[in-house]
Amino acid sequence: MSIGKIMNYKIFILSCCLLVLGITTVNAETKADREVWRHELRIGWGDQLFESLVWHNPTSIAKTLPESLSQTYHEDYRYNQHLWLEYQYRQNGWFSYGFMTDVSEVSWVDVTRNGRGDELSRSDRNYFYNIVLMPTIRFTYFHHENVNIFTGLGLGLGINGGTELNSKGKSTDVGMAVQISVIGVSANYKRWFWTLDLGGLYSIKNQNTVFLASSRIISVGLGVRF
Repeated sequence: MSIGKIMNYKIFILSCCLLVLGITTVNAETKADREVWRHELRIGWGDQLFESLVWHNPTSIAKTLPESLSQTYHEDYRYNQHLWLEYQYRQNGWFSYGFMTDVSEVSWVDVTRNGRGDELSRSDRNYFYNIVLMPTIRFTYFHHENVNIFTGLGLGLGINGGTELNSKGKSTDVGMAVQISVIGVSANYKRWFWTLDLGGLYSIKNQNTVFLASSRIISVGLGVRF
């Protein structure tokens, strides 16, 4: 990964932390509110750091080979990031459970070039997607009117599909998926709250077929309690 990309992620994390700290100065959820507003619904964004490390533009293109030779390259990658939606029911002050779905996609262009690097042809629409469906639980071990700190875990299904075919000639694969929020922080403003989760999303069919690994390391979300 380039130094510039690492710096961008560090700046992003710092900005999110400052946002959370800033929100803690406003009126927020009280203990009585927690007993009434049992339901939570939040929507969020997660990074595709893993995907951008594994699937990326070629580092070099052959330009000194005979012109009669040709090779196809994956180029112009686009990362649509992770979009997720989660519902949770707060059973009590420290435990809640619910369900989450996460959707992400990566697309690219297949470019065929001759040995001199000249483009011969291209296919414009190649992609793969991952859909994660899972029950989730959350343990909140620090409560404040403005801030909660929690740890979360999810276990379910990962569905991978797209334009490529697997060894059996099918375009869709299914495996298990795990979501871990090692530490999460929510900043509350009455019914509304903002969250920052640090963890990872994993989706694996077997030891040779990995859909996601340490993906969605950073997740930010906006939610409402009712």
